Amino acid sequence: MIELDKTLKIAIGSDHAGYKLKEIIKEYLNENSYQVLDFGAFSEESVDYPDYAFPLAEAVTSEVADVGILICGTGIGMSITANKIKGIRAANCISTEMAKLSRQHNNANILTLGARLTNPEEAKLIVYEFLNNGFEGNRHIRRVEKIHSLTNC
Repeated sequence: MIELDKTLKIAIGSDHAGYKLKEIIKEYLNENSYQVLDFGAFSEESVDYPDYAFPLAEAVTSEVADVGILICGTGIGMSITANKIKGIRAANCISTEMAKLSRQHNNANILTLGARLTNPEEAKLIVYEFLNNGFEGNRHIRRVEKIHSLTNC
């Protein structure tokens, strides 16, 4: 595997269902010399995923972190919650190709993973692709701008 882009400051968080995978991904990032900000959960005790997704997403939009990784049972709840925050583009990815394209085409700034759907080795590969691909711009700029112009609040 080639060297990861270590210039990124990464926020990571989970609920109870994602706790074990969060710890594995956090160890993987630490082993690769990333600066990792852990937003919890800190055990497998039952918690509510919005309590972790919301502050992590705010950390990304306020540039405390460059990108985020959120993990719950399916990744869906974390993705829905994070995407409520203005400026967030959270992508729930179950493959390396999805992670790569979420960055290249959608300029995703948060990766969500499902601990019940993704084994740790595949999750590491997904994280790798997410961190090592950037936004292509061009025709995708217009589309991302349209996403952020939509509001009914």
